[in-house]
Amino acid sequence: MLSKPQIRTITSLHHKKFRREHGLFIVEGIKSVMEFVHSDYIVQHVFYTAQAAAKFVKIPQNIKSDEISEQELIRISSLKAPQGVLALVAIPSYPALRSNALSGDFTLVLDDIQDPGNLGTIIRTAEWFGFKRVVCSAGTVDTYNPKVVQASMGSLARMEIHYTDIAELIAHTPLPVFGAVLEGMPIYETDFGHEGLIILGNEGSGINAAILPHLKHRVTIPRVGRAESLNVAVSAALFCAELARKRNREGDNSPVSTDL
Repeated sequence: MLSKPQIRTITSLHHKKFRREHGLFIVEGIKSVMEFVHSDYIVQHVFYTAQAAAKFVKIPQNIKSDEISEQELIRISSLKAPQGVLALVAIPSYPALRSNALSGDFTLVLDDIQDPGNLGTIIRTAEWFGFKRVVCSAGTVDTYNPKVVQASMGSLARMEIHYTDIAELIAHTPLPVFGAVLEGMPIYETDFGHEGLIILGNEGSGINAAILPHLKHRVTIPRVGRAESLNVAVSAALFCAELARKRNREGDNSPVSTDL
């Protein structure tokens, strides 16, 4: 049975302030939890219901685990329909991001993305196309928001997410900077070369005005119909797919990587 202090601590992790205070975030669902169990992340505690236990693969002995009731899971879950398993995972600490560490590859850079579902989907998409890192502005939604974690469908377990001052980063980088805008060179005609930063802007206002002067290449996804804009996660997928397509066409079949 969960104690009242445990319940208070776990439910507090639904909020960014307390995630940072405790250094923990929540992962829910059997598949997602197992992705983190078998990753470099530190899983501190797993809670599961009797019904989920039959489907739950045995976890390593060094990870504390406890069976709880369905009602207890409902109390601590961030989901309307809890999935039987909830884990507390330590927020990782990465070294300070250096612009020269991004050389030789492409990196997605997210400028004030607000929707948790969009961020989670972008992380999942980036991992599909071989990226190992996504860089976010300080104004981007918290990666460890339960809705972001859920939307990433386990891909977060294999991704590095960095938060930094994007204007400062791109002002001092020697890398080409490509920005997704409504008016620019069509993505299919753009020469991306072999490295660079791909800037994707806020859902409503696009790329921040302070960043626009630093764009070396303005790139657009050509519009055929009458829609005013594309969802930012869809835009990210199209950029990732185009980079992968051009690399394959040039005979480089290795995945797009952003390892340090």
